[in-house]
Amino acid sequence: MRYWPTILMALVLAGLGLYLYTVELPQHESQERQDSAEKKVLLFDQQALTGLIVKTDQQELVFARTPEKGWVLTAPLHTDADQREVQNLIRALVTGAVARVVENQPANLTPFGLDNPMTTVTVLAGAAREIFSIGDSGPLSSTLYVLRASDHLVLLTNLAPKDFLNKTLMTFRRKDLLRVAQSEVERIRLTYPTTEIVLYQSAEKPKSKWKIRYPLEGEADQTEVRTLLFRLEDLKAMAIIDPGHERDTLAKKLTVPKVKVTIHTSDGDQTVKLYQPDETSGEAFAETSPAGPLYRINPTAIRDLTKKLFAFQDKRLLGIDYTDIAMLSVTTPIEHYVLINQQNEWVLEDQPTKTLNQQAVDLFVSRVANVPAEERVITQAHPLAPYGLVAPAAEFIATGKDGKIAGKLSIGSHANGLAYAMGQRIPGIFQIRADLFTQIPAKKDLLATSSEKTSPSH
Repeated sequence: MRYWPTILMALVLAGLGLYLYTVELPQHESQERQDSAEKKVLLFDQQALTGLIVKTDQQELVFARTPEKGWVLTAPLHTDADQREVQNLIRALVTGAVARVVENQPANLTPFGLDNPMTTVTVLAGAAREIFSIGDSGPLSSTLYVLRASDHLVLLTNLAPKDFLNKTLMTFRRKDLLRVAQSEVERIRLTYPTTEIVLYQSAEKPKSKWKIRYPLEGEADQTEVRTLLFRLEDLKAMAIIDPGHERDTLAKKLTVPKVKVTIHTSDGDQTVKLYQPDETSGEAFAETSPAGPLYRINPTAIRDLTKKLFAFQDKRLLGIDYTDIAMLSVTTPIEHYVLINQQNEWVLEDQPTKTLNQQAVDLFVSRVANVPAEERVITQAHPLAPYGLVAPAAEFIATGKDGKIAGKLSIGSHANGLAYAMGQRIPGIFQIRADLFTQIPAKKDLLATSSEKTSPSH
């Protein structure tokens, strides 16, 4: 029985642990939850919210949460809501914290600006509701006095005035004219008064590419098309003219659109027409459906969305991608050489045993393949003499892996950092940056030095 003191001590410790686990810890956690709840402005769970009412001295806005569209505006009219604006207001309430309770059951609300609050927000969660009256700013400009109706407490909160004050019907209405998810857009049609441009996304692997389908077939400028999609995403109303007399009067002035944009996705088509009836007035308008509202938009949107075909064409003049070049012929007034790609290693046609500086050759070939046209000078490549293209200062001919000539680029006279050029991808004469001409290496400069020839194993 000499072990009985140890056994007794173990039983005492076990009992103490059981007491802490079953009594003290739950009480501590309960107190923490209570303290945390007391610091919250809104006691409802965000996912449980089903409705929202924002009331000012000017208007009352009623919102409902739907499974299909998220938050929608149901009064004073039924229309789509600006999801971001509604979520910002809800997020402010959900994350808002109580700095301290200022008054309990206050007899006088005037000192806090709550006798006639500028904004009242009612939050609905099924059958439950909470009402917040937004008062004056607190001691700090980033704080607000709030009266919470359920317990009639005046709270000093960290809520920001910008999230609750000066909110109007326009603030909460949906202002983006199109629902554009770039990855889902399959085709874009730009219709102008005298022509149209059709762009489509090909299903190439490993990465799809934008191409031009009309008025010609060809590669598209990937950056330019992505910029166009960003512009469509950012197309927003500055004001909304709802159906009625004002809309009907304005619609009579909107005859021929500057551009009609149609985007096609697997879910269907969306269309927006942009008008500028008087270019001197600085006003521009948009229409998404004949019976829907008209939208006042920023006039710069028309400039951004009325592009000529050249803007969307792939401006890399050579006409073949760098990775598809099997052979590149380089001709200048002082020398000529041909580079051949043999199993991803460049060699000179007339000196195949010579080791080349692969990094330098790769950089040079990629520059030739990717040099873009900056400006179109003339549509047709004639006459050539005024641009120094009868006897070019440099000429490149690229052969594809199928053994056929797939790309040509000629560089003519140059001055002030620009050079005249013509290529196989787009007809016409263009200006390019003259950097490429100055970066053409001599044949001897392509040869590897002795250190570059040494393999890592040595």
